[in-house]
Amino acid sequence: MALGTASAIAQEWKPDRPINLIVPWGAGGSTDQVTRVTAPILAEALGVEVVVVNQPGASGAIGTQEVLNAPRDGYTWTANAIANNATYHVSGLLPDTDIDDWHIYLSVANVPVVSVPADSEFEDFGQLLEALKTRGNEITVATAGVTSSGGTAIAALSGAADGFDYNMITYDGGGPAAIATAAGEAMVTTQLAVEQTELIRGQRLKPLAVLSDQPLVLEGVDPIPPITEWLPDMELAPDYFGIFIPTGVPDEVVATVDKIWAEQVVNSEALKTYAETFGAVFAPSYGAEARALAMPVVILEACDSVDRGEAVNDPSTIGIDCETRTEVAQ
Repeated sequence: MALGTASAIAQEWKPDRPINLIVPWGAGGSTDQVTRVTAPILAEALGVEVVVVNQPGASGAIGTQEVLNAPRDGYTWTANAIANNATYHVSGLLPDTDIDDWHIYLSVANVPVVSVPADSEFEDFGQLLEALKTRGNEITVATAGVTSSGGTAIAALSGAADGFDYNMITYDGGGPAAIATAAGEAMVTTQLAVEQTELIRGQRLKPLAVLSDQPLVLEGVDPIPPITEWLPDMELAPDYFGIFIPTGVPDEVVATVDKIWAEQVVNSEALKTYAETFGAVFAPSYGAEARALAMPVVILEACDSVDRGEAVNDPSTIGIDCETRTEVAQ
């Protein structure tokens, strides 16, 4: 009976104006890419335009705050890596927020790749790692910010290698960071595979390692070796991306989007093709399942920020115990 009621409610919500979907990063990055693939699926199912708006700044916090400040009427959503939305309180960028401020709709999982310009002096990750250990701040690393996938990736690499310094150069998104590296503005980028794939295929970037325990296979490119070849004990977790709706919206909005995710997004050939083409993992989920999938990377990023001395607020304030690396009651 409950399922039948939810289905009936879902059929009743008919938005009467466009939905604003705020991407808190610049155009061309990983969040922007997958959101622009997913938005037309939602627009067709809802019968209204889903307008993707790029609003970068403060590692995604500015656009995310805009969504939290908007009326909870179902017409303002956001998109991001769920680890960002779940840990903005820990980083101090958005105090008093956590994963449960959002209805979670995941679409793909992404992995960072360590790449250098095509003419770089570094031929493999081992050479780069040695340079990072000995030359430190001389090595420039292009990312989309401290809490971006690239920012957390280089920080995690430093932690796994017993600490090294580096000089981070920040851009408005992962796409611009990758392009800047290809142009020689930085010596390294650690942004996501989906943001680098075309530059790698075009031989403008040279990939050295993927932050995974398995090689990354991209069509037309030699397999990218896993980081565990050099750092076998590095802790890794999939980085999930998707669309998030603030809690407090009408129940019929959530029921409707749940139904769309279960029927259209899960079966989307466009999203599957995107994932296969750009080195992402097709992984749609929503609700409790999505939250459970997200927690390993949330815990990893929250606790790693403590280990690096970057946490403004202790992860225990969002229900994470870093001694046991588990979620606990707040």
